[in-house]
Amino acid sequence: MQEPAQTQDAAPSPAERPQRSQRPRRPKNAHRTALLGAMFLMATSAIGPGFLTQTTTFTVQLGAAFAFAILISILVDIAVQLNVWRVIGVSGLRAQELGNKVLPGIGWVLSALVFVGGAIFNIGNIAGTGLGANAMLGVDPKIGGLVSAAVAILIFLSKKAGMALDRIVVMLGAVMILLMLYVAIVAAPPVGEALKNTVMPETVDFLIITTLVGGTVGGYITYAGAHRMIDSGVRGPEAVREITGTSVLGIIVTGIMRVLLFLAIFGVVAGGVALTSDNQAAEAFQHAAGEIGLRMFGVILWAAAVTSVIGASYTSISFITKTDGSPRRRNLLTVAFIAVCAVVYLFLGQAPQTLLVFAGAFNGLILPIGFAVLLWVAIRRRDLLHGYRYPRWLIVIGVAVWLVTVFLAVISFEPAIGLLTGG
Repeated sequence: MQEPAQTQDAAPSPAERPQRSQRPRRPKNAHRTALLGAMFLMATSAIGPGFLTQTTTFTVQLGAAFAFAILISILVDIAVQLNVWRVIGVSGLRAQELGNKVLPGIGWVLSALVFVGGAIFNIGNIAGTGLGANAMLGVDPKIGGLVSAAVAILIFLSKKAGMALDRIVVMLGAVMILLMLYVAIVAAPPVGEALKNTVMPETVDFLIITTLVGGTVGGYITYAGAHRMIDSGVRGPEAVREITGTSVLGIIVTGIMRVLLFLAIFGVVAGGVALTSDNQAAEAFQHAAGEIGLRMFGVILWAAAVTSVIGASYTSISFITKTDGSPRRRNLLTVAFIAVCAVVYLFLGQAPQTLLVFAGAFNGLILPIGFAVLLWVAIRRRDLLHGYRYPRWLIVIGVAVWLVTVFLAVISFEPAIGLLTGG
């Protein structure tokens, strides 16, 4: 962890900027690992049990038309992350710290929303690790969930927790993509039909689009990679190019995973298979690749869930601690957060699919709040950006997308509540 860099860069004045070149530079490999870790933390935080459940459920529901919803969600995601990463990265401050400087108290409201949402998601993530371990090795889901939570805890107890976190999320992210690619090829989906519906959809469902956006850049996921990036010491106006490239690549990784999963499920559904079990994704993988497909699904689900446990825990705690705070204290709080979520999971057991889908929609409902704060900083608070002149084109895109997120949140509020209550 690069704590000295964090303390020095937390709020530098323009006069201090030349001194940055005097800081000891980190080895290139460490710098590259930090950026990859931030990128994959954001991507793998988005690719959790809810991600797999949502994509499967909506592919079964919409078929090829789901491709359009994926395209829109990816475009919105890129616009959101370009702004979120740049504002947080250039300022060197976390989202809640920026919020409190813009309007005292709003940062704590955002912290409360993200922290509570992160805790709810984390219970589902731990449940997902249990289901993944069961599909992968046949072990009891509760035992698998507890062991997986223990693995996540050990990462944060490590003396080099930051480096361990970065390397593990990169490795597991790569494993997920490779396995998903194999199953997508084996499933042999009608790609032409999917491409046609990407631009000329047979059906458009705003609730589904909101849920996808919320599940990819909503709640804690919006800030996971950006907070990790500044904690790693990558910050300031001079790092804009790295910040921009890393944020876009993170969304692209998430988009690739979503597309591959969609194609895998769509190939099975288009072949005339009716997915009727409680775990439609596992059923689809088994139809596509037999017993090995089921085991691969177990690996993908476990990897997706455990990296989401790491991402949700890390980011939730980052919202109740300071940028220049003690890394050890932050890690111990993260360990406690995971442990509490694991205990709650023992009592609740597996979260139902409907709750996981609703959680993504709920994240989409609260997305406009935090995004509005960061856009205000970009537009009106150049002092918080150390004099950096924010690109007008990025502001225009950001405001346009913010209006879209407000529109989606408003029209999806009632359906989202109905989804949870069964109304």
